[in-house]
Amino acid sequence: MESPPFKTRIYSHLLETNVVALDRLTKKRILYFSCALAVIVAGLASRRYRDRLPEFIAEYAGDALWALMVYLLVSILLAGRTCAFRACIAIVSAYLVEVSQLYHAPWIDTIRQTTLGGLVLGHGFLWSDFACYSVGVTAGVVAERAIEWLRNAASGPKSGEPRASES
Repeated sequence: MESPPFKTRIYSHLLETNVVALDRLTKKRILYFSCALAVIVAGLASRRYRDRLPEFIAEYAGDALWALMVYLLVSILLAGRTCAFRACIAIVSAYLVEVSQLYHAPWIDTIRQTTLGGLVLGHGFLWSDFACYSVGVTAGVVAERAIEWLRNAASGPKSGEPRASES
């Protein structure tokens, strides 16, 4: 039996690789979404049970977790982009929300008075929140890089690379 024309094989290969890439991105989005849900629960718990936490954690954990959630939500939307790009988008978004707290028009203050509006937009500007946001986004990047490193280490060396015992 004759093999299909070269052009058909190329199109078939491109279609297969795009399906694989889409599947990989879908898996990543599901993972980011699952992590975001866990972070939301942890963030709400850090506010609800703040009297049971050490003072430092009670004061700053919620803001760091909020920024981590922003990083994860950005990662859901931009799963195909680099970790650094997603981190930049997340940190700029978090900083802009913090700066927006300097603006007090009746319409936005009304939104901030709702539970969801207060959780998303915050209530008052604090310089310390910038540090918390930086810690939260950095924690997301470090965790993602560590998982990638562990996954690569577990899969062993790529073909053609010497094993650690051979070098």
